[in-house]
Amino acid sequence: MFFIYMQIQVKNVSRLCHPKPIVTVNGMFPGPTIYAREGDTVLVNVTNHAQYNMSIHWHGLRQYRNGWANGPAYITQCPIKTGNFYTYNMTITGQRGTLWWHAHIFWLRATVYGAIVILPRHGTGFPFPQPCSETNLVLGEWWNNDVEEIVKQGNRLGLPPNMSDAHTINGKPGPLFPCSEKRPYRKEGRWRKFSPVDTFAMEVEQGKTYLLRIVNAALNDKLFFAIVGHNLIVVEVDAVYTSQAILIAPGQTTNVLFQANQVPSRYFMAARSFMDAPLSIDNKTTTAILQYKGIPNSVVPVISQLPALNDTAFVLSYNANLRSLNTEKYPTNVPLKVDRHLLFTIGLGINPCTTCLNGTQLTASLNNITFVMPQIGLLQAHHFNTKGVFSTDFPDLPPTTFTYTGAPLTANLGTKLGTRESHPIHLHGYNFFIVGTGVGNFDPKKDPAKFNLVDTPERNTIGVPTGGWAAIRFRAENPGKYIRITK
Repeated sequence: MFFIYMQIQVKNVSRLCHPKPIVTVNGMFPGPTIYAREGDTVLVNVTNHAQYNMSIHWHGLRQYRNGWANGPAYITQCPIKTGNFYTYNMTITGQRGTLWWHAHIFWLRATVYGAIVILPRHGTGFPFPQPCSETNLVLGEWWNNDVEEIVKQGNRLGLPPNMSDAHTINGKPGPLFPCSEKRPYRKEGRWRKFSPVDTFAMEVEQGKTYLLRIVNAALNDKLFFAIVGHNLIVVEVDAVYTSQAILIAPGQTTNVLFQANQVPSRYFMAARSFMDAPLSIDNKTTTAILQYKGIPNSVVPVISQLPALNDTAFVLSYNANLRSLNTEKYPTNVPLKVDRHLLFTIGLGINPCTTCLNGTQLTASLNNITFVMPQIGLLQAHHFNTKGVFSTDFPDLPPTTFTYTGAPLTANLGTKLGTRESHPIHLHGYNFFIVGTGVGNFDPKKDPAKFNLVDTPERNTIGVPTGGWAAIRFRAENPGKYIRITK
């Protein structure tokens, strides 16, 4: 058992020549990495010094029979008020690899996040070649303006919030953005290109193998990631090992091995959005530097080549090639018997809004039922038996059948469904097996015959294809109130 102390505090941070106060943990952006081993009990004391209520979600930790430590505000806990603290008590069971933590209230997770590294038990190694060292890469976003004000403005206008001004790698946008590219810095009496304030750099030695633990902490963007000239071998996703290389959806983690086997130089590591729907998106490329030992900083890095913004073929092929190890030591226990079938259709559209400046507002729906923000916490409503908030009769199927993945239409009592997009889904409290994906409507008679029930990946987050579907299976063996998040 060991203790970790997190101080939620506001700190002035500058990126893209825009200094502003942001909410941080221990004054760090991104926040600190939590290291633990399988079987450890971890106590995290979170003290809130910020002006906002706060809660922390431990994304991907199963919290077996420990739902009150899961973190979503008003779902499994009351948020931590300003000036107060809360201690999360968590035991890591049957998990190893890379996960992450983030704020789970308002849009505060835009800056309040960090990695979780779960090492194997002592005496147990990794099921892949041992790297000489490892590095965490947390992919995120940066807004020049205050993120909470951006959300409020979107709500007032009835529009989506403004896009971020940059993607980041370990909190830094890289030298390809205006302002950051013009910030040389002085070291050892010489002027160097690319300020370390704005660009993350990793040093490697020729011939050695390295492990990258990559987290996508962006709010809603799937991201391509690559290193110029270097092959990436995917060895783990969402803390369950797989074999084979990267696209990473919001909330997902991916570990990759690579060998420093190129001509010693400086190479860009880069990340950029994937979007194959007609939506506005941040299409800028964030970069970091892979620098071979002994190469001077004056050498200009080789530019990265990433898949095209809408390269659906790459995405489908990448996801289709992910497999679990399915060995005696690391079995894939896909449930073969199904006790209950659920079909959830997710929609995002617009509704009339008399208080919004343009007369409409964004509206989310699930199985043709419009989401309405509750005014009372679910646990509180359940405890006091408050009517009209918590119920167990949510439909297993949409009450009205329609072409779920087709062109926009009017349904759901006047809600106009908007354009399709590839959408991330995260399940709290459980891992699940991705047994199938496809484009178009799911066919319950034909599609199950193509399910992979042998060596399918086990994850906690999935990116559902644009205009398509994903089929998952999981065992409901973890009692408690959990939520399925569409990010």
